[in-house]
Amino acid sequence: MAVELVIFDCDGVLVDSEPISTRVGTAALRRLGWTIDEAEYAERFVGCTNEYWDEQVGPTPPGWREQLNADYWAAIKAELRAIEGIAAALDRLTIPICVASNGRHRTIRQNLEHTGLADRFAGNVFSAEDVAQGKPAPDLFLHAAATMGVKPERCVVVEDSPFGVMAAVSAGMRCLAFAGGLTSVDRLSGLGATLFHDPAGLPDLIAALD
Repeated sequence: MAVELVIFDCDGVLVDSEPISTRVGTAALRRLGWTIDEAEYAERFVGCTNEYWDEQVGPTPPGWREQLNADYWAAIKAELRAIEGIAAALDRLTIPICVASNGRHRTIRQNLEHTGLADRFAGNVFSAEDVAQGKPAPDLFLHAAATMGVKPERCVVVEDSPFGVMAAVSAGMRCLAFAGGLTSVDRLSGLGATLFHDPAGLPDLIAALD
């Protein structure tokens, strides 16, 4: 069936923000007394909604979240880059594209602008803030497809987390899962996605689905 829309996750697919958020988040939780390392943090929180993260962390002392946000944005400003090969892949795609991320609109916009990718999506950016439930529920992807005027079965989702793959499959969409990031191949396997390692080759993978 012809692909009419490619829906990209943002963190870990378009921008290399997940190592940054994992490092900063782990340090912040350890300041709260958590015994957690970056591997456990990535397994528990990569790809989750902000609401899920807040529920898991619970109450925090005054100033803690402000410090976390300051540390995160300082690291983003200094370190954030686009995922290697993704800009070239986007430039080769000739079908409509959009972003659907569990992040907040402000974060998505700033990350795309910082890495020079924002113009490629022409404002077609969707956030978990737009729907009742973020990933792993299918709501966000279905909302993106409906807004873009494309049936779910004609969409391909590009993801990198189990939350996102589960959401895509639940939405009745085909899914390509980037296995070159923080999430292990073992955690992505068996969820219904086709795994890939080279973002630059995405246009060829998508063309092969037609």
